[in-house]
Amino acid sequence: MQKESRAEITLFHLSWEDILFENLVIYLSLKDLFNLRVCSSVCKQFVDEEFRQRGVVNLAGNNTKGIELAFKVLVQTCSRVHTLNLANCKWLNDELLVNFLKNNENLKYVNLNNCIDLSAASLQSIIIQSKFLEVLKLSKCNWLTTGAVDALTLHQSHLTEFDISHCSVIGERCLLIFFRKLSKLETLSLAYCPNVTDNVLCQISRFCKKLKHLNLIGCTTITDFGITKLSLGCSELEALMVRNCPNITEQSLHSLRNRIHIDRPPIYHDVPFPRHFHLNLQV
Repeated sequence: MQKESRAEITLFHLSWEDILFENLVIYLSLKDLFNLRVCSSVCKQFVDEEFRQRGVVNLAGNNTKGIELAFKVLVQTCSRVHTLNLANCKWLNDELLVNFLKNNENLKYVNLNNCIDLSAASLQSIIIQSKFLEVLKLSKCNWLTTGAVDALTLHQSHLTEFDISHCSVIGERCLLIFFRKLSKLETLSLAYCPNVTDNVLCQISRFCKKLKHLNLIGCTTITDFGITKLSLGCSELEALMVRNCPNITEQSLHSLRNRIHIDRPPIYHDVPFPRHFHLNLQV
């Protein structure tokens, strides 16, 4: 009598959620997962299920050939992503991003730094749907408009980190209104934003009391007056970056150096002698 053939036991007979997702997938990159995905129908099913549960998508700087096709797979499968990093992705466009955002409404971290082929329309899903967004990075996104920032003002109030460095379109009025709602802000980058003025710094000092890290590099219109207001209003400030700010002198920075990090070394000839200082030399 012929012996019954035993069913072949494979890796995928182990519990996916309890064993493989917890102890195997953590060692595989996205590239590894896509390579595994094409091995068999079971592998495809396994990887797609992992994508459905994935919380982090990080393709920052990945511009390899065909990467946009891989992203379309993520668009079709991912639905629980809370952290999205697509910085410096030259292939990213509005259609791809909007389709991804439609299925992922619980984003807390979004990095679109230097994504040059997007438009302000692509932010609509983030602005309206992601009610608990905490980090938004839009450095060098010259497509960012005043209207988009106004929409952020209406719908977002939980931001702890915000980066619009090198965004030249955003005006002073828009920023004055925007910072009124950011009481939870801890990290802010306004580097090389030409419309950042002392008025904007005064507004930040009034409403962003929890601010710890502030980047003002290249903000050429701000003066010691604005920095002094910041030092009085933002008592939790830990780091201040003011290189290439020609109107900022040691007069406003000197008193801050004992308690926070400043990216610029002291220039002592900027500090005026106290009025009561008297030099008495005896020969």
